[in-house]
Amino acid sequence: MTGTILAPRYRTAGLFVLLAAVWGGTYPAVTVGLESFPPILYAALRLDVGALVLVLYVGRTQDYWRPRSTRDWAAVLSGGLLTLAGYSILQNIGQQTVPSAIAAVLTGLIPILTIGFAKVFLPEESFGLTELVGVGFGFLGLAVITRPDPANLLSGNTVGQVVLVLGAASFALGGVLTQRADPEMPFPSRTAWAMVVGAVFTHLASLASPSESVRLVRWSVEGLLGLAYLGVFVSATGYLLYFYLLPRLGSVELNLVTYATAMFGTVFSWLLFTEPVTASTFFGFSLVILGFMLLKWEKIYNEYQRRRHGIETK
Repeated sequence: MTGTILAPRYRTAGLFVLLAAVWGGTYPAVTVGLESFPPILYAALRLDVGALVLVLYVGRTQDYWRPRSTRDWAAVLSGGLLTLAGYSILQNIGQQTVPSAIAAVLTGLIPILTIGFAKVFLPEESFGLTELVGVGFGFLGLAVITRPDPANLLSGNTVGQVVLVLGAASFALGGVLTQRADPEMPFPSRTAWAMVVGAVFTHLASLASPSESVRLVRWSVEGLLGLAYLGVFVSATGYLLYFYLLPRLGSVELNLVTYATAMFGTVFSWLLFTEPVTASTFFGFSLVILGFMLLKWEKIYNEYQRRRHGIETK
């Protein structure tokens, strides 16, 4: 009986780690792809691929395949315009001029911004001092892992940094508003429609940009591989996992995936680009893990007490 009760928790934790691993490859894929594609067009094409994969999947597996209520449309538009389109566009634009280490730290603002938005739009959410300290440790660990150069924080790429902060805010707000909508639509169908909305909006943004044109695309094997990874894994698979976990974990807890994503991103950079992993990297990992432990402390302690009580009862 205990194993049956605990299984969903382990499955949720496993899917959280899988999401972090999948999204950990985002930075290398974006960096490689931006050498071949204009930034907004690159974001639009990855959403095209993701939308195509999900629409085909939903068409074969779901009866409730389209939005039927105001809550459904609210979730689709929040996810499509903010979490998908807004974040993808702003991330690609900002990462053109901001070093990847600083970009990762600014993306790490997502959990912190999520708490702020949740305070406004999700009054039922409660955050104690322990949880807030846990988020702080996670952000500190992210900074230690990526080791941003303080001299670059106020350099000429300030506009790019502001764009990345706006991207983090877009992602955070989208997750909170999607949770607030509480849609009836199954998460695969909701994700597919959000992907379609995001793709259409991003293409419109690319067409409206005077610096974007298909003629600027420099086709390369690396760029196409990056596009395929972002479309199939980061967009289709990743956001399917994200919107599945959202009602189970809540936007605040789920968006801590940003910190775990940075951990996987560091490992992938080491494997793909032979970037060094130092003692400070492991120290940063430890801070991130400590942050997670603090955030989950109450649940971990309660689970320990239940299991201990069960053993003593026997």
